[in-house]
Amino acid sequence: MPSYVDPRIPRRLAGWRSPALGLEMPIVHYGWGGQPVLLFPTAAADYLENERFWLVKAIEPLIGAGRIQVFSIDSINRLAWMDRKMPVQEQARRQALYSRYIEDEVVPFMRHAVGDPGARPFTTGASFGCFHAANALFRRPDLFGGLIGMSGFYDLSPSYFKGFTNENAYFNNPMWYVSNLEGGPLDTLRHHTRIALVAGQGAYEAPDATRSFHDLLDRKSIGHIFDLWGHDVNHDWPWWRKMLPHYLERLGC
Repeated sequence: MPSYVDPRIPRRLAGWRSPALGLEMPIVHYGWGGQPVLLFPTAAADYLENERFWLVKAIEPLIGAGRIQVFSIDSINRLAWMDRKMPVQEQARRQALYSRYIEDEVVPFMRHAVGDPGARPFTTGASFGCFHAANALFRRPDLFGGLIGMSGFYDLSPSYFKGFTNENAYFNNPMWYVSNLEGGPLDTLRHHTRIALVAGQGAYEAPDATRSFHDLLDRKSIGHIFDLWGHDVNHDWPWWRKMLPHYLERLGC
């Protein structure tokens, strides 16, 4: 079996039956110090996907130096947005429960694990994981302090909503609710949050989705890094393994 993680790196498996979801939800924690980072899997994948595809290996130098510690969780996309037979209203309800799981369960677990009750983890992920990472941050900038969005999208409505909307859909679709952010949350995003949005322009990438969200953040005066990599940069793991350590460094980790 390949060694996905240096055995000198602490790797702790945990999990619990989520009260919000009614599901067993595993989590893995890599490292011992530094900025906590919440890592989402792509599409319908599990909490170890980012390890199996060597993304954790790509950021091992930062983990080993005690600059970051990483927590990776499951997706429930297979039980929500990727179940095309499920009514959109139920998909949106399940997405809202997943957000509650992240906010009410994962964040307290991470804060306890790092020994800091006020820690604001960064979020990151690629593809559909990028959507979840962005949704976590922009819903609750009081809980999260940064985002590295890779090769993702920030608007569920074109591909998933089928014209439907309700509160669960609205408040889990960053392209919609960020437009109307005001007051304390907007101030936190403007002055106390670090954000990087990046995409390639090669096969299966959708750079216009990243550009559209970049334009929205500009309109809201939310500072961020916006980078489009070259036309040779495809929607695939070798590029995400280059992107993630690069932007962790640029965001000061």
